[in-house]
Order: sequence, then C-alpha cells, then structure tokens
Amino acid sequence: MWGVGTRAVIRVNGMSQVPPNSPPPPPPGGPSGWPAPPGSQGQDRPAGGSQAPGQPPVAQGAAGYFVPVGQPPEDITGLRYQTGMTIFLAIITVGVWAAIWTYRTKEDLKRYNGDGLGGVLGVVLYLVFAIVLMFTIPNEIEKMYQRDNRQSPVSTTLGLWFLLPLIGNIIWYVKVQRALNEFWASKGSRTA
Repeated sequence: MWGVGTRAVIRVNGMSQVPPNSPPPPPPGGPSGWPAPPGSQGQDRPAGGSQAPGQPPVAQGAAGYFVPVGQPPEDITGLRYQTGMTIFLAIITVGVWAAIWTYRTKEDLKRYNGDGLGGVLGVVLYLVFAIVLMFTIPNEIEKMYQRDNRQSPVSTTLGLWFLLPLIGNIIWYVKVQRALNEFWASKGSRTA
C-alpha cells in the first residue's frame, strides 16, 4: 500500500536513473501521500470520509487504516482450501501441512479481524498444546462472522470434539474449513 505513487528508479551500471515517464515524487505528507495508520506519527486526516483542505477524501478501512475513498482496501481475505486435500496432505506429511494450515489460517483471521493470536503463536501452540487451537480458531471465526453481522456456523464449543480421538479432529476440521470457505467465498477470495 505504501508503494503507490513512488517513483520507479532503475539502476544502470551502478548508477540510479529515473525513467522520463515516471510519476512525480510523493507529497511530503507520507510515503504515498495518504495518511498513516492510526496511532502513528504523521496522521493528519480525520476518519469518516472528511478531508483536509486540498486532500482527497479518506475513510477508515480494514483494521483501522485510512484508505482513499473510491480506492479498494488491500485484500485482507483468506484463502479457501479443499477440505479433502488438506486432510490428505496433513496425513502424508505427518502433520507438517497441518502446521502450515494453522499458520496461514491464524494469520488470515488476525489480518481480517485486526486481533487474535496470529500465525507464529498459532504454530507454537500447535507444536506444544494443540488442543488450545481447537477452541481459539472457532472463537476467532465466530468473531469474524459477528463483525460481518452474520450468524456463525461454528462456536468456541466446537473445540470439545477433541474428546473423541481422531474422528473428532476430522469432524472439527471439516466444520472449521467449511465455515472459513463460506466466509472467504462471500468476500470474493480465491481457492488455494
């Protein structure tokens, strides 16, 4: 997002050159001329679509960042995964794919919700105490649906499937992945 409006610089034989048709340098207000995220220095535009004199209108976008009105916000949706293929990959990789899925899912949820554990902590929990994830992932999905004013097909209590070894994990995963795929599809996400 911050690269918009910056000039392209080409290096030829160790020297920097600016192509003749490149856009002018960004205004001095920030790296791209648009306001900085809330709480950071240099924020000079109010939220809610109002604008400073001589500046384009802005609105508060996903995760509290200000984006120009009429410009789509950065893509913050997650990927949709084929349920059967993910179960197959988790089995043949002896859980390695499950760790990758956990990282990606927790990152997608944190990016979309603006809060949550995130991918790194999700993988640590997966390696140390995976049962916790069976409660936290459905909880974050439920929050995601609630923020979208929709009824969530999963809730935190879905984690109780851990009480039924193996088959409970598969049922849990199928329900979680269906909820994620349904939500991301409604936001125009692509399939992994």
